[in-house]
Amino acid sequence: MQRRFHTLDVFTKFALAGNPLAVVRDAGGLDGAAMQKIAREFNLSETVFVLPPANPVNTARLRIFTPAAELPFAGHPTVGAAVLIAGLRAPEMAGGRDLQVVLEEAVGAIRCTVRLEREGASFCYFDLPRLPEKIADADPARLAAALSLEISEIGFDGHRPQVWSAGTPFCCVPVEGLAAIARAAPNPTLLASALAGGRGAFLYTRETADPAHSVHARMFSAGLGMVEDPATGAAAAAFAGQAVAFERPEDGAHDLVIEQGYEMGRPSQIVLGLTVEAGALAAATIGGHAVRVSDGTLSL
Repeated sequence: MQRRFHTLDVFTKFALAGNPLAVVRDAGGLDGAAMQKIAREFNLSETVFVLPPANPVNTARLRIFTPAAELPFAGHPTVGAAVLIAGLRAPEMAGGRDLQVVLEEAVGAIRCTVRLEREGASFCYFDLPRLPEKIADADPARLAAALSLEISEIGFDGHRPQVWSAGTPFCCVPVEGLAAIARAAPNPTLLASALAGGRGAFLYTRETADPAHSVHARMFSAGLGMVEDPATGAAAAAFAGQAVAFERPEDGAHDLVIEQGYEMGRPSQIVLGLTVEAGALAAATIGGHAVRVSDGTLSL
């Protein structure tokens, strides 16, 4: 059977930057084992399989796989799939009004808003299907050892490592600056046990490569079939809880631009939108650009 697929670079305006994504459009008849094999074949951070929605009022159902595991929710597959589906179904709307795409993932239905462009990258943002919740505290000493850092380099201005989840748990690790975060190198033997239940270590610092950005980040995974990810929307979603807990922003709307992937030569920008009410996180969005890079066919 011929199955159409496309690749996109996500959280970037430019091809060959950001986080690459494969989207298999004709996924009917594939079981989870077959999808996992295809994801290993693409060997990208994630591969998305598009299926008919369980609820016909929604646009599509997605299954998301890393090279090693299925995920209930991930950010760059959501942005990339929404941009692709909107562009394929309503190309005449490019340059016009925003389009609504609702994608069913294991974490729930995700409402996406897509701003199609006639040329180049399009923009998408989506509402978090659930607000992040704190899962656990993490041990700075164990994390420092697992990341090849000094314990004095973990934490700043009261920020401490904690595990948060908005569907997929990540250990948010504050690091003192760009020099330290650039030197971080995960020890696979130590990392998984240091994450206190997280699927990866989301390192972050306020010092940025671009002064217009808010946060510089790296993400090292455990058990997902990759060492480092160029841009991690699900980690940024989890980080929303960490950011509000430690920064205590005033009530209102806030946009944080998270730069990631710079050490990998895949510069990415994730727009994290926060709505704070009575000192607590009331809503959050993840946004970014995506550009279509290739189209092809799987013979399976």
